[in-house]
Amino acid sequence: MPNNLPEKESGVRTATYCEHLVTSYDAYLQKIRSTGKCGVPMPAMSECFWALTGSFVGIGIVTYLTFLKEIPVLVASLGASACLIFGAPAAPFSQPRNAIAGQLLSAIVGVAVYQLAGCYWYTAALSVGIAVAVMIRTRSVHPPAGATALIAVITKQDWLFPLMPVSIGICILVIVGIIVNNLAAKRQYPHYWW
Repeated sequence: MPNNLPEKESGVRTATYCEHLVTSYDAYLQKIRSTGKCGVPMPAMSECFWALTGSFVGIGIVTYLTFLKEIPVLVASLGASACLIFGAPAAPFSQPRNAIAGQLLSAIVGVAVYQLAGCYWYTAALSVGIAVAVMIRTRSVHPPAGATALIAVITKQDWLFPLMPVSIGICILVIVGIIVNNLAAKRQYPHYWW
């Protein structure tokens, strides 16, 4: 910081810089300490039933196509996507925009990182970091998609990976989510498309 700045301006710059970091050990520890108990109420058994049914049907279709028809539409991160789409259908992370765009963008990032830099511990980590940043920037955060970027690198995928299995697999889950979640009187899916 230049010494010729007025004191007031210098203080403002320091405060702006420091607001991005926790500046004391006590403040850091305070952030870690628990302030209460889980505020999420126990869901009704019907919610568990619909989550089980939707997850079973969605993942069942994807694994049936992969195992019996040899159509590769299965990627492990779809199991976590099913958890969101059927277990928390109202959550922003579960909506079609987030599920489809998040998975597709992360698959593209993962393949790009692998194709450009190979399969190493740091490229695996970099693929997840870039995928998370891209999802945040595009407002398409879908947490399971972070695993999709990682899978693309560690399994050394090519440019077909974003289309099949990722895009087709997540689209199957979203379609099943629309069908199954809307059978329940108290559920609606999606809450928004885009």
